[in-house]
Parts: sequence; C-alpha cells; structure tokens
Amino acid sequence: MCWRCTQFSRRSLLAGGGIAAASLATGSAQARIRPADMVPLIGPGYKPVDKDEIGLWQQMERVEEEVAGSNLLIDDPALNAYLKNIIGTVGGPAAQDFRIYLAHIPEFNAVMFPTGFAVIFSGLLLRMRNEAQLAGVIAHESGHFLRRHMIRSWRDMRRKSDLFAIGAMVAGVAGAGVGVYTGDYVQLAQLGTMLSLFHYSREIEAEADATGARLIEQAGYPPMEMADIWQQLINEENASAAYRRKHRDRGYSLFATHPAPESRMVDLRADAADVTVAGKAYDNRRARYLDAIAAIRPMLLDDQVKLNDPGASEYLIETLAQDGWNGLLRYNEGEVWRLRNRNGDDVRAAQSYAAAVVYPDAPAEAWRWHGISLMKAGRSAEAKQAFAHYLAMKPDAPDAAWVRQMMG
Repeated sequence: MCWRCTQFSRRSLLAGGGIAAASLATGSAQARIRPADMVPLIGPGYKPVDKDEIGLWQQMERVEEEVAGSNLLIDDPALNAYLKNIIGTVGGPAAQDFRIYLAHIPEFNAVMFPTGFAVIFSGLLLRMRNEAQLAGVIAHESGHFLRRHMIRSWRDMRRKSDLFAIGAMVAGVAGAGVGVYTGDYVQLAQLGTMLSLFHYSREIEAEADATGARLIEQAGYPPMEMADIWQQLINEENASAAYRRKHRDRGYSLFATHPAPESRMVDLRADAADVTVAGKAYDNRRARYLDAIAAIRPMLLDDQVKLNDPGASEYLIETLAQDGWNGLLRYNEGEVWRLRNRNGDDVRAAQSYAAAVVYPDAPAEAWRWHGISLMKAGRSAEAKQAFAHYLAMKPDAPDAAWVRQMMG
C-alpha cells in the first residue's frame, strides 16, 4: 500500500526515494487478478542475473545504506523486532531475505524496494486497528518483490521514457540526502520528474493486492482486513475533504495515484472471498498489536493532531474508538478541538479532557488541560485538584512552576 506520488522536498530520502522506488499504482486492474494465479516468481536468496537489474540493485543498495543510517528511523528494538517478525511471517518464500525499517513520518505509507527492504511510515501504524491490517499492508509490499514488479516497471518505463531522464532519476534516488524530521511534520523531498516517471500499472498493483491476500490468509489472518483498510482510507479522505469543503483528492494523498479507489476496494473484497477457507479460524491479533505499539501510540496521535487536518483526525480517533474509548483517545480528541480553536471548540475540548481523566490511562497532559478548562469555568477548587494530579504524574514538567503558581 505504498502510495504517495507528489512533490516532496529533496531532503527526505525515506519519502522520496521510497516512492520513487516503489510508487503505488493507479488503481484497480480492468480484469481482476485472482490470488490463486499469483505464484511467486523468485525464491529464497534471489539475486539478479540480468545486467540492467544488477545495475538497479547496486543503486538501491546505496539507498538502503542511507536509509539504515537515517535520523528519521525510530529506535525501538522491540517494535522493530515485531515488524521484522511480521514481514518474516507474510513474506512468502523470500521472507528471510527481507529487511524492514520504521521511519518517523506521520503519513500512511509503506514502500518496498527492489532489493527486498521495506520502509514503514509511522503514520501507517496509527491507522491500523489490529495486526492483521498491518500484515495486509506488509504482505502487499512483499507481493511487489515476489512478483518482481520493480524491474518490470523499470523496463516498461525505459521503453517509454528518455534515457537521460531515467539516468537522472536513478542518480537522484541513490544520491538523495538523509531526511531530517523537523518536528513540523515532515518535509518530504522534491522529486518531480522521478515520481511522474516511476509508478506501477494497475495490473501490477492488482497483482500485489491478490498476492497479499493469499499471504495473509496462509498466515492465519482474516483476509477481509485488507479491504477494510482501504475502506477506512476512503472514509478518512472523505472526512478530510468534507471539512475543507473540497473534493476528496488533496493532491498528495493515495488517491492522487489511485483514481478509482472504490473499484479497487471491490477487487480487494473479491480477493478476500477467494482465499477465505470456510470454517477456518482466523485471528486478527489485535491485543498483540496494541501491546507492540503502546510505547509510541501517544506520539503517533500527537503527530496526527498537529497535522492540522481536523476532519481526518476526528475520523481517525473515532475509528480507533470503535474498539473502545480510552483516556489517550479522549485527550487527543480534545486536542483536535483546542488546536482548531473555532467558536465553541473550547467547550468541546473541555468536555473531551473531562472524559479523558476518567480513564486510568489518561496522559498527564489531559489533567493539565482539564485543570485549565476548570479554571476558566471558575471552578478553581476542582482545577487545583486536577493540577495536583498533573504534577504528581510529571513533577519535573517544564511548566511545573507555572502550574504551581496557578494553584496559588
């Protein structure tokens, strides 16, 4: 499910190089590709033998060196081991050859490079409701490698494009500087021609979908979760567009490269129906997934809220809450309204903070903003109690002196 074909800033190797190397397709294939026909074209330990593919691999090996040393990567050994385990589970015959990297980029994306390494964006983890959905995305990317889509797309492009432009594109991928996460949410690279030249066909994308459905079914995940992901993404884009009173395509989203998302979702549901075995017990492994991302989930939600897209953020929070509200979700719901700061948003935010602190997992900041809301409402005694709770949780908070002053 790698997808963004847009203009990025040259400084982001992970976003730019990733999309250039594995940009998503343009939609659903005209004739549906069936999972049963998706036989892997390579086996364990695959190495290229053709001159052009050898050259492409050499360029991508240089890219991986830069990715591996990037300061965008999230340094969490347990979480990275978890991702490695999943790609090893749904990677098919090449599972042991895959490498996977997690980048701190608050957008939904995952890309597979032709040499067998993948980059997962942190924004993808936020949107997954269970392990099966994450496995579906990774299995889709594995499908690109197993079906040798990169070299097929490369050769097709070479037949259609100017050789000098192609050479410049490869040099751009290999020479891209390591990305810098600014905290202002991702300046992604300026790749222009590279991105317009290199994208998968509808047929190739349909092959990856069908292969992914087959791989996650074999691993014991519910195959329909792949279609559910796509439906969630359609709904998120609709929510974002409705808030901005614009059409769904924001110009930098997956729909910029997927002009028929509903059609593709229909194919994904058909793929799932094809591979699902009647009577077989499937497990989405939700509890295991939530445990794996628990340490970074506050960061993931904070990243999303600060993207200044209230429509998408509200939809995402409510979607995640379908599996149960908690203090973290309620707190970030309040942050959406506080940061939007329109008429009446302060009341909505105060209600969310008040709801958040009822839960035992409410972050310290929920108590802080709950106290501020109570103080504004003239309920100073209750506000002081909330501030005391905040300081008990974060005695060394940067604003501790200010909070104590507010408490008198």
